[in-house]
Amino acid sequence: MTRVAVVGATGVVGREMLAVLEQRAFPVGELRLLASPRSAGTTLSAFGRPHDVRPATPESFRGVDLALFSAGSEVSKALVPAARRAGALVVDNSSAFRMDPKSPLVVPELNGDELAHHAGVVANPNCSTILLCMALAPLHARAALRRVLVCSYQAVSGAGAQALEELRLQEQADLEGRGPQARVFPKVIAHNVIPWVQGLLPDGYSTEETKVRDETRRILRVPALPVSATCVRVPVLRAHSEAVHVELERAMEPAEAAAAWEAASGVKYWREGFPTPREAAGTDEVHVGRVRVDRAFEAGLALWCVMDQLRKGAALNAVQIAERALGVGACA
Repeated sequence: MTRVAVVGATGVVGREMLAVLEQRAFPVGELRLLASPRSAGTTLSAFGRPHDVRPATPESFRGVDLALFSAGSEVSKALVPAARRAGALVVDNSSAFRMDPKSPLVVPELNGDELAHHAGVVANPNCSTILLCMALAPLHARAALRRVLVCSYQAVSGAGAQALEELRLQEQADLEGRGPQARVFPKVIAHNVIPWVQGLLPDGYSTEETKVRDETRRILRVPALPVSATCVRVPVLRAHSEAVHVELERAMEPAEAAAAWEAASGVKYWREGFPTPREAAGTDEVHVGRVRVDRAFEAGLALWCVMDQLRKGAALNAVQIAERALGVGACA
């Protein structure tokens, strides 16, 4: 049995991690729920019984085999070294280690072999990157990618519980004829879209857009792949969507692409209709549909893909990494 610590347990992703661990019957012998001092002292239910939430400190990891982190990059930078000194395998959901050459950046269905080379820390990719790579990898295996253009439409839950509450309050204010207030996001998100997700770099791209490019290159092992992203926040509760345009080394008909997705683990191809966040919410697959020959690229495809970013985009991918790395559970 595995002694497991979940850092950031009271957050949206942390709670999803607990649900995924239980649903996949992960062999948990001891469960430690850790959070900030502000969130500590509460109680969460997992594996059929209540668990107290304790403050996350360097001493919290003594005797822990697996530490699942989802509390932001600053917390990870501060506490991951302590977890490693205690002997735990760390799966980190922040951006702190994603471009660290000593820490594999893993989507188990795509590059799970990288886990053979970890040094105790495995990085969980950005949720938008996981969605994109899961959709692109089956195409890349048949006809190498030449360039990728992607626009993401990202649910508010990707920004945490306070963002969900902000959307609810703004929608209520609109219904009552009051002026909605923006605090979490730079503009009102209710009945609106915001063409910005996290940070801004000197070249005009956001940090989120840059993560998508850099992480996609690393996961697909194409270090110079041209990737241009525009990341947009939309007033959807759960599940990210992406409109993707790819240029390939050779022309590929939609029928061949469909066969590639249908043979891929973790992908659901929609031969009829098209997926939306409502259908994807609560599911584990990456949903792909609306596939057609791209009108701008000579050898290209256009497609639409959707994924529950709290599950495969965060919690599920982290647990799958742990299963494979430790040789336990469904991915052993």
